Amino acid sequence: MSTENWRDSIWSDITSQSRQSSSPNWDVIVIGGGIVGAGVFREAVRAGLKTLLVDAHDFSSGTSSRSSKMVHGGFRYLKNAQIKLTIDSVRERKRLLKEGIGLINPLPFTLVSYYGDHIPSWVFGLGLVAYDALALRWNHTHFSCPELQELCPQINKKSLLGGYQYYDAQTDDARLVYRVIQEAQSAGGIALNYARVEGLLRNQAGKVAGIQLRDLPTGKTAEIHARVVINASGAWADQLRSHVNRSPRLRLLRGSHLIFPHDKLPIQDVISFLHPQDHRPVFAFSWEGATLVGTTDVDHTEPMDTNPSISPDETDYLMTAVDHIFGCLDLKLSDVRSSMAGIRSVLDTGKEDPSREARDEILWDEDGLITITGGKLTMFRQMACQSLKLAQKYMPEKTKCNDDARALDPVSEADLINIPYINDLDPLIKLRLLGRYSSKTFDLLSQARPDELTRIPNTLTLWSELRWAAHAEQIVHLDDLLLRRTRLGNLLPNGGLDDICHIRAICQSELGWDDQRWQTEETAYSCLWHQSYSTPGLLINSIGTLIPEFTQGEVYEAR
Repeated sequence: MSTENWRDSIWSDITSQSRQSSSPNWDVIVIGGGIVGAGVFREAVRAGLKTLLVDAHDFSSGTSSRSSKMVHGGFRYLKNAQIKLTIDSVRERKRLLKEGIGLINPLPFTLVSYYGDHIPSWVFGLGLVAYDALALRWNHTHFSCPELQELCPQINKKSLLGGYQYYDAQTDDARLVYRVIQEAQSAGGIALNYARVEGLLRNQAGKVAGIQLRDLPTGKTAEIHARVVINASGAWADQLRSHVNRSPRLRLLRGSHLIFPHDKLPIQDVISFLHPQDHRPVFAFSWEGATLVGTTDVDHTEPMDTNPSISPDETDYLMTAVDHIFGCLDLKLSDVRSSMAGIRSVLDTGKEDPSREARDEILWDEDGLITITGGKLTMFRQMACQSLKLAQKYMPEKTKCNDDARALDPVSEADLINIPYINDLDPLIKLRLLGRYSSKTFDLLSQARPDELTRIPNTLTLWSELRWAAHAEQIVHLDDLLLRRTRLGNLLPNGGLDDICHIRAICQSELGWDDQRWQTEETAYSCLWHQSYSTPGLLINSIGTLIPEFTQGEVYEAR
């Protein structure tokens, strides 16, 4: 599928009704294609509203592809007596586990305690009793030292007290975002990535009534009118609020992770413990065939861009945590496969410790610009409903958001019966595909070549997923394909550049890129990965030579 063809078609759909009239042709415009914006988009479309979603970069390219991948019930919020938030989170986690099978999976979560920990072990036990009571389900277990060592032989045995195990859930956050967007598109919504809002339109009453939009790949511009504009741009929300003359109110925090090959750090579930330096909870867990360690929580004071990077201090902090709990493995920085840093926004109350800032969702109506930010991944559907309830006053008729409706559309394995060679697939692979691709799973498997239904080494991803993403999932740049539609840039050595010839053979024709375009994209991706997804230190390209440290602007200008 040619990039130009699908973009031209979507752009035409967006602008065709706006050329002749300044009256609202859209009910809702959502700005921001992360999990919150995707949730608002889906709920608005399901409510029968004509809805447009735009993002200045790729869908989920901000925080929503760089989170800790947890769909959790809010155990940590109990220490602040946030009982209602915990109840709501437990309910939404239960819903997502039921509706997102294959994409959202239960995950055993083991809290490890040592002599000298800032928080005594019994406090965790008491908290888990309350947590299970709110979930109406007894679902935690205490482990003695020998039991914990049997569960995780690599764990540091010195001063070990024992631990508790309970259950939360994990996901591939970027795939969750795209599934939510895809379901809204299938129901009639329109979404466009790399479409930047350059200004806001006002009506005669001075209220926000639309956007000035630029399509970045083509340079086309248009004024798009709507009854309501919802700002779901996350860490970039204050930038958009400046267009309605509001001063910044958000604090930007960076959370970073290190990703190890599973054979270097063989964790099956989650091991969580208190960092020896500041007693913050950190964790290591199995994700997509690798092991993810995180997270940090520091103020992000650098200029905002879409691809922040882990700092040397954060790297040292996480490596200290790894050495503290898994010292017997003698892991070194050279063992790290990749890194990942994301920026989240919280309400700035001036607390000295950034970890003490509340993570509650933030909802404002400022001159008709509705801003929704903060919160957490688990609560995306509820945050979407709250946004639409606030927007009702701008609608000609009351539009209800059904609080009890599904968060994800149902899918059935029965739909796959007539696909060639489907019976040769492992049942877990089929379930995983259904979770990620929902109703599009049939099309993905129908297009696949027989030799593409095997896993890419060091990952859970099939080669056929690359073909499908290139063919049908609004890929504009190579990093869209390798860092979000698939996670090969996080999981493969050298960000997947060692396998780039195989990737190119599958994807180039589907993308409609000529050789020069592919080479431009490959060069830009290599610079981007080494700058923002490798580990701090010497930057080496795929053939082993030193490369310069590009700025973000230079990376994109290379394309």
